[in-house]
Amino acid sequence: MDKASAPSPASENEAGKSTTPPASAKQGARVQSVGRAVKILLTVAQSERGLKSIDIVRQTGLPKQATYHLVHTLVATGMLTRGENNAYVLGLTAGTIGEAFRRQLSPPQRLSGLVRRIAEETGETAHAVGWWDGEIVNLSTRRGHNTIAAAEVEQGNFRDAHARASGKLILAFAPEDVREQYLSTHPLTRRTEHTIVSLEALKRDLETAREQKYATDLEEFTPGVCCLAVPVDGGISPYALTISSPTERFHKNFDEYLATMQNIVASTGNAG
Repeated sequence: MDKASAPSPASENEAGKSTTPPASAKQGARVQSVGRAVKILLTVAQSERGLKSIDIVRQTGLPKQATYHLVHTLVATGMLTRGENNAYVLGLTAGTIGEAFRRQLSPPQRLSGLVRRIAEETGETAHAVGWWDGEIVNLSTRRGHNTIAAAEVEQGNFRDAHARASGKLILAFAPEDVREQYLSTHPLTRRTEHTIVSLEALKRDLETAREQKYATDLEEFTPGVCCLAVPVDGGISPYALTISSPTERFHKNFDEYLATMQNIVASTGNAG
């Protein structure tokens, strides 16, 4: 090669630049893909009968080609599968994760026993509720034997604690900084016409719950359903036990329900 055709140092530097993305860029792309895949799974999970590809794109707001690629990957791994009308639904692998979630979410054994006894002795659907990863979560449910029962709150539900008797009770006994942090990051969504959506009114309700050592939800979460929650260990532990009942039966039997629940907790040395 003659001098005229030899590359200059400057051109050598230009030519020597790598077109391979740096490691940080690759990592960022992987994180973005994982986030998008999770968003797709959650969107499908929250649908009634699954979603077609175009519906997934519309509801997630993700780019069309990226969505199609991720959906195919999720199908290949068993997280999604095609259901009726070519709609994508959760696959068997997702079911395995769901089962593991319910198993790992199980409350301490003593709480399961209390939930069972409360359901048996009141006849109403009973729940154990507690803190889980910064949320107030339904950990366990036991259906009562009454012919007409309130709809069950599914295990793992954590939404709108301000409208649930158990949520209000747990917030009432939580340390002040924990309570304030929770209330500052969770909107007081109006679920029914009876839901408390004023922060001042809710704080007054929490103070009352702390003083009387029980909390109620009077059709604040679901129309036609009332709930009663009592603390475990007098409010020291981060759990609450609750029942849900049709409104008319709830008011008729309230005193009996409260006494039964408090006696069951006290009989196991958890009254505080």
